[in-house]
Amino acid sequence: MNSLEQLVTQAQADFAAAVDAAALANVKAKYLGTIGQLTEKMKGFGKLAADERKAQGAAINQAKEQIEVALNARRDALAISQMQERLDAEAIDVTLPGRGRSVGGIHPVMRSWQRIEEIFHSIGFDVADGPEIETDWTNFTALNSPENHPARSMQDTFYIDGKQLLLRTHTSPMQVRYARMNKPPIKVIAPGRTYRVDSDATHSPMFHQVEGLWIADDISFADLKGVYLNFVKVFFETDDLQVRFRPSYFPFTEPSAEIDIAFGSGPLKGRWLEVSGAGQVHPNVVRNMGLDPEQFIGFAFGSGIERLTMLRYGINDLRLFYEGDLRFLKQFN
Repeated sequence: MNSLEQLVTQAQADFAAAVDAAALANVKAKYLGTIGQLTEKMKGFGKLAADERKAQGAAINQAKEQIEVALNARRDALAISQMQERLDAEAIDVTLPGRGRSVGGIHPVMRSWQRIEEIFHSIGFDVADGPEIETDWTNFTALNSPENHPARSMQDTFYIDGKQLLLRTHTSPMQVRYARMNKPPIKVIAPGRTYRVDSDATHSPMFHQVEGLWIADDISFADLKGVYLNFVKVFFETDDLQVRFRPSYFPFTEPSAEIDIAFGSGPLKGRWLEVSGAGQVHPNVVRNMGLDPEQFIGFAFGSGIERLTMLRYGINDLRLFYEGDLRFLKQFN
């Protein structure tokens, strides 16, 4: 047996005797390190003739491959042994109860949103969705809002690009968008997020609104009152409601009304809360829908979903919905 064969045999034996990764690393350095035994044999190549250098080089490469095979085999064996030791030490008692995971719930505002869609869908209304970034024309001009209307000021509206693009202040732009894509009769609601520079117990910079629109050739203010009263009775699951329609002004409806509902419970019991603006669609808005106001007429309303939710659950501060307090939110699931 020549010296290289002896070296391989000895290396294999040393690798097999290594009991852990540290010992294996030491044995590797002994043979393959910068001053290892196999490395030392390669340093004498320069003194050999060309033929001898070629033959000796091939023999050393073969020996190196055999040593590396033995090294990798022992490394794998140690890894498997270590894993088995961990498995034995960390055995799982399958009879123990599993760790429970918290179950999520639907946010009360989203719960109201879903309920509103279900109610209006049951009486033949479509549900439409639109962009939250609107143009000034769609958000204001098409809805008959004059240039000097207070809602156009920077104090009420989040503008994005000068005064050309903005975060919609209501879902009413969907009146025009939907009507320009569909032929009458038009019967649709458009729930979604809206944005205004406002924050107190009954206002939030981001809030949810549902727009309702019914356009045909014979829809009157009486239809508005009938539809909305039916809606709130189903939404609140009671006929014992205090609802009032107050004359008001909106540029996109004429005549116009604000709809108020009184709190039925909680510390604000009996106090009125405005939940919706409504009215007969203004002829200019009908015209901007691409329709003839002499032929088509209808009503529209815009209701605050948070406010309906406050009344439904007797909540006196809208901001509670967005503080993320699980003690509060868990009450609704």
